[in-house]
Amino acid sequence: MNELTNPVEVLGIDAGGTMTDTFFVRADGSFVVGKAQSDADESKAVLTSSVDALAHWGRTVEDTYPEMVTCVFSGTAMLNRVVGRKGLRTGLIVSKGFEDFHRMGRALQCYLGYAFEDRLHLNTHKYDESLVHIHDTRGVTERIDSKGHVVIPVRVEEAIVAAGELVDQGVKAIAISLLSSYLNPTHEHAVRDAVLKVIKDKGSNIPVFASVDYYPARKESHRTNTTILEAYAAEPSRKILGALSDKMKSYGATFDLRVMATHGGTIGWKAKELARSLVSGPIGGVIGAKYLGEQLGYENIACSDIGGTSFDMALITGGNYSIHKDSDMARLVLSLPMVAMDSIGAGAGSFVRIDPYSNSLKLGPDSAGYRVGTCWPEGGLDTVSVTDCHIILGYLNPDNFLGGILKLDVERGRKCVQEQIATPMGLSLEDAAAGVIELLDLSLRQHLRAMISGKGYSPRDFVCFSYGGGGPVHAYGYTKGLGFKETIVPAWAAGFSAFGCASADFEYRYDMSVNVGITEESTDEDLDVSVKQLQTAWDTLKVKILEEFEINGFSEKDITFTPGYSMQYLGQLNDLEIDSPLKSVKDKKDWPALVAAFDAEYARVYADAARSPELGFGITGAILRGSVETSKPAIPNEKDHGKQPPAGAKTGTRKFYDQRKWVEADLYHMESLMPGNHVKGPCVIESDATTFVVPTGFETFLDNHRLFHLVETDAIQKVAFNTVDAI
Repeated sequence: MNELTNPVEVLGIDAGGTMTDTFFVRADGSFVVGKAQSDADESKAVLTSSVDALAHWGRTVEDTYPEMVTCVFSGTAMLNRVVGRKGLRTGLIVSKGFEDFHRMGRALQCYLGYAFEDRLHLNTHKYDESLVHIHDTRGVTERIDSKGHVVIPVRVEEAIVAAGELVDQGVKAIAISLLSSYLNPTHEHAVRDAVLKVIKDKGSNIPVFASVDYYPARKESHRTNTTILEAYAAEPSRKILGALSDKMKSYGATFDLRVMATHGGTIGWKAKELARSLVSGPIGGVIGAKYLGEQLGYENIACSDIGGTSFDMALITGGNYSIHKDSDMARLVLSLPMVAMDSIGAGAGSFVRIDPYSNSLKLGPDSAGYRVGTCWPEGGLDTVSVTDCHIILGYLNPDNFLGGILKLDVERGRKCVQEQIATPMGLSLEDAAAGVIELLDLSLRQHLRAMISGKGYSPRDFVCFSYGGGGPVHAYGYTKGLGFKETIVPAWAAGFSAFGCASADFEYRYDMSVNVGITEESTDEDLDVSVKQLQTAWDTLKVKILEEFEINGFSEKDITFTPGYSMQYLGQLNDLEIDSPLKSVKDKKDWPALVAAFDAEYARVYADAARSPELGFGITGAILRGSVETSKPAIPNEKDHGKQPPAGAKTGTRKFYDQRKWVEADLYHMESLMPGNHVKGPCVIESDATTFVVPTGFETFLDNHRLFHLVETDAIQKVAFNTVDAI
């Protein structure tokens, strides 16, 4: 096919803290990956990465952007803004008497993100700075009870005064979250309208966010935090995304930029609820793993993503991932539906230090990010990173780092590791660097095992997908001995999260709290009322979804709606999210189908014997997803070329520190290896975007879909390494 009959249609972008990956897909599903260092100017990094990718096809940005149909973005800028408390100055209006509840937060926020040992000791707990300062918080007299009934009418005149004071103080946005507004929105809407009028009268145009218009859910801390994020973090990100969209349009693009959302779908950058894209890059990888698994028949997948800053893990069971509705991120409890993931701050670019109190190595949680390590002088770093150790041990090629774009100073890296790690610990340079890698692999392996066993599964039931820029480097280390069915490294591992973005549906999801409780004593009238309450909630959410899609030019006939609900046995703390077996419900005759779907899911997640229908059933939330079909990448399917790699695939050898001695490792060019090829360790398989390390005792083969299968060929003897003991 030529460019006219096989145009580039889809672009997926993963703008991480270290690297920015682009993933271009043609009409026939073929794809190419590009990589560039991340930059404070995200549009610049995206453009550089695009140029890198399209060079493989001999194309340019100028002739490719105009022919594209869609582009999906994921990134970490919004999350970094929250973590660093560098968001928009926001005012907050709450129910009078509750002015301090946001500043106090939920109790668990004082230890979110802490290691287990730190959770045990009160003196290690601390509250982060609140998103909204107490001086920018105001209370308004009102009260709605737990049934949604008005107890104290809202005093709008107080809202008018509060809004005037906040505008005069210089806030750039105002969030409103009243105590029980999710049950009855009238008070919050009255305050919202009064605030908007004050802003207009003062000649200002700052945005206003009422929680009931965005996240009408119970749990006021979760709901308030999330509404504040719309003002504090999402609005600045909207400007950045708008600038990226304009930049692309300056090169002829006609598509509307989409953003990866926390629930696993994509939304428009003009979407009202942009805080749903708070954490998007790692989620793109999970969506990519699910899509790849669907195409190739893998139902149970352990997703492992190693970037420069973090290690992100998720489980796909029975072809589906779990959704957390009351998630937490950046040490904040949130009302965001989020793909269930575990994350630790230990990535391939983590800083390495010696703890002055225990004289042991400490990795992260901070990272060198795009500045690589001490081996890149232009990065300006003086603290050793894991990447420095990779270079010293021969894992990475210093002359081909990012395709040779960066010039690394190996001797500077060796000097820093010697001074900061090896000499203080009384180790040789190589053993110190190897100890760092072993410690990182051990930490990743323990967290991966704990995540799987903690959910009641065994690694034997899963294949492990290893991806991200650092995934192929560490795949052997953190999967060794866990017993996975297979460990699989996609040839496009470095751009896998961007691949996931390109695989994701254009989908909006909205949730609403409902209160339904049905027992054996409930009457037919109770059933009718409860079923109609669920349908009313779906109808309300449908209007919101239609409003969002209309921004992007879609009408109701283009949209597929999938209703769902959260149900639990009465008295239990946790609920399960269920896709409704019925597209709509009317009366009591529809209730048994809803219950049967929940019972079946409960038996799958827990056990059939754990079901407790005698307790009765409660519906805690209504869910509605609306999606529009999009183009997706095709999985490669190439013919087998036999076990022997072609002559040109081997590029030479390199010294490689393996099991406490230097060995000669074979070097291969990743793109030159063909399906069916087998290579045995010790070897290093290199591409411009990533490096796949296969040590002694392992081998790998490339299948027809360009997936590397990592195999442990023999039991590697356990060695009592003095380095690990010292660490």
